[in-house]
Amino acid sequence: MDIHVGRCMEQVLKGYTPRSKAVMRERRALNFSIRMFSPRIFAKPDHVKMTYPETQLLHAVPILLICDNLRDPGNLGTILRSAAGVGCSKVLLTKGCVDAWEPKVLRAGMGAHFQVPIINNLDWEAVPNYLPNDTRVYVADNCGLYTQAQAQMSNKASDYGWVCDRQPLKFHKYEEEEENLESAANKGWLPELEVQSYDSDWTEAPAAVVIGGETSGVSLESLQLAESTGGGRLLIPIVPGVDSLNSAMAASILLFEGRRQLRVRAEHLSKDGSYH
Repeated sequence: MDIHVGRCMEQVLKGYTPRSKAVMRERRALNFSIRMFSPRIFAKPDHVKMTYPETQLLHAVPILLICDNLRDPGNLGTILRSAAGVGCSKVLLTKGCVDAWEPKVLRAGMGAHFQVPIINNLDWEAVPNYLPNDTRVYVADNCGLYTQAQAQMSNKASDYGWVCDRQPLKFHKYEEEEENLESAANKGWLPELEVQSYDSDWTEAPAAVVIGGETSGVSLESLQLAESTGGGRLLIPIVPGVDSLNSAMAASILLFEGRRQLRVRAEHLSKDGSYH
């Protein structure tokens, strides 16, 4: 392949400027070969075969992150960096997310890929297989109180939107007309989840936090999983008039709040133990 590429380059440069010919002569003199590498030569790392730093394992916490249809490489890389900083036990990426090993994600992750296990391209049916026993799933929500109140007033599925610009929730697999959504809501397939503040205690049991993409929001499957595990919606209050938080920012707030709760609980248990 090297000889063939070199000859092709030589033929192309025959019609170029004297400077180009001089470059080709220098290349011959240095016996420099042009090599072409395919990105497919290197296989994507397998989280099962990878090893992680001892310090990371020692500081891991029972918090897991689920990325739901996150498509922006910069956001995903930033989220992975926060997950590694918190000490998440693992990160799950459902189908529809950008590839975690895409170059822009790697750049934004700043080494996080080698600090925390990342499982790519999962169907929602397979997600429970990666959750520890008794895990409760919580969905990030930054305007749940508004949507909850609207839903109680009208009982319309379109009022269960996740974003504060009052746009209806877009389901990845259930984008239907409004009348169909209303009938579906009456049939009960739209889960009703308790809304709680992000700083309330939600880490008593192992927890998984779902972060949705900024364009499509969270999926119906994530809501169903949260309902089935006894989880809920974590509300991050923002000032009225602000549309929503960046998904990477929301993930960072929730993950570090979860770690804070675990640290405070551990300190209380330590103090209680010292009194006996």
